[in-house]
Amino acid sequence: MSRIGKRPIPIPSKVTVSIDGQFVSVKGPKGELSRTLPTGVEIIQEGDTLLVTRINESRMARARHGLCRTLVANMVEGVSNGFQKRLEIQGVGYRAQIQGQSLNMSLGYSHPVVFNPPEGIQFIVENNTNVVVSGIDKEIVGNVAASIRAARPPEPYKGKGVRYAGEQVRRKAGKAGKK
Repeated sequence: MSRIGKRPIPIPSKVTVSIDGQFVSVKGPKGELSRTLPTGVEIIQEGDTLLVTRINESRMARARHGLCRTLVANMVEGVSNGFQKRLEIQGVGYRAQIQGQSLNMSLGYSHPVVFNPPEGIQFIVENNTNVVVSGIDKEIVGNVAASIRAARPPEPYKGKGVRYAGEQVRRKAGKAGKK
């Protein structure tokens, strides 16, 4: 039995969930999310909790049990609290700023790197070097943060680049020099 899949999902008071077969829609104070879940599992609402159960004991149903529970739990969490990823920019002259809705970064290239946020994503810049990506869909927040990091990933010699907050970068020694 899936340890993650059998845990019930509590529904906060301001969140409403509607289930139509495999289609799940969650509405809360931050917005609305909907998703069609794969076959092999079903969702049952009992009062203020959701239960994800398997239809049968096939290998595919067992594999998708925990996945579907986590997807629905992230939807409930997103519409009630939201998600955010923090990024740090390190390097001389590396900085970020907001221009309208888009994120404009100077990362040592000959041109500025501009990111336009997808629907439902907001950027916040703190101290020109800390970027916060926030939204209600965990998957989109993570993908946008990963694409910002990919614009200039941290390099191992000086540690310059864009990294997640708290990320440890393994440093290399560099050239030893002639003797």
